[in-house]
Amino acid sequence: MHDLTGFQRDLLYVIAGSDEPHGLALKAELGDYYNQEINHGRLYPNLDTLVEKGLVEKGTQDRRTNIYTLTQRGRRELEARREWEHKYVEAAEMSSA
Repeated sequence: MHDLTGFQRDLLYVIAGSDEPHGLALKAELGDYYNQEINHGRLYPNLDTLVEKGLVEKGTQDRRTNIYTLTQRGRRELEARREWEHKYVEAAEMSSA
């Protein structure tokens, strides 16, 4: 996960929280989050990178629509990231109390 961009990590989180999302659904969700239009030239190369790294699996819904799901490795990487974040957020909360 350390070699991913923030956008790629956000893609992983959105994919994890969705039921077999397709590219346009991911584009819309991230566009809402970032409060800006996400263009195809940004979305699909980043999805391809996640597939190449073995974090996401790309399947087909129909002849025109691809769907994306996390691989087992992708889920493990997200869980490890959440544990790492929690360690630091918890420490910050404890020191400010």
